[in-house]
Amino acid sequence: MAGCVKRGTFAFWRNFSDAPKPSRKIGAMASPSRHDDGSDLQPAGQGDAAALRALKRRAHDTGSLAPGEEARLLERAALGDRTSQDRLVAAYLDRVIRIAATRGEQGLSIPDLVQEGSIGLLEAVRTFVESGEPDFTSFAEGRIAAQMDAAIAAESAAVREGELLVAAATDYERTELIMRRLLHREPSPAELAEKLEWTLERTRYVAQVVAEARRRYDEEILAFIDPEAIDFDDDDERAELDG
Repeated sequence: MAGCVKRGTFAFWRNFSDAPKPSRKIGAMASPSRHDDGSDLQPAGQGDAAALRALKRRAHDTGSLAPGEEARLLERAALGDRTSQDRLVAAYLDRVIRIAATRGEQGLSIPDLVQEGSIGLLEAVRTFVESGEPDFTSFAEGRIAAQMDAAIAAESAAVREGELLVAAATDYERTELIMRRLLHREPSPAELAEKLEWTLERTRYVAQVVAEARRRYDEEILAFIDPEAIDFDDDDERAELDG
């Protein structure tokens, strides 16, 4: 079956799976690695390193809290005072960076984790007084870590979902291509669903994903899955469809 298309052999979907995932960087804390027009300023890894250096400089340059100042700021922060909230977040930035460093290499860069942790820190600043907890540092560290861990879990789920979608799209492409050549017409969604052993709803959804990919990457698709460029063995393919 030298000419038969096998699962995972479509280079387009391999490339799609290996493509960089969208960054979770937010607002001013992010160190942009691209111009607004999409052109590269610097590689993503270098951008993360530059962002981390900037965050460490900011933490270093932020003055420490005076004795008794933290308690006063927390009282004001609980009432919604933005200046007090910002001062506390800035004062604890170095702690956020240290916690992020312990969770590196888990799907998110350290600058991204710092941003996620800063969200948790801000929540801690706003809610500490009403929480009744005795120690703000421990309370804040718990919120920071929880926010980072939730972001890591969400990123892992998104990556896994993307991998499953790529596998489903590859199966759909393969089956559609073989059935089209054997039936000498476009297979219906119901026929594809039956062969793939999917629900009709799932089949239609994956078909939409594939159609959008074809629209966006038409030239690359044609280069890799042009039906006329594939040498089919009808007997083997009929066995595939019957199997």
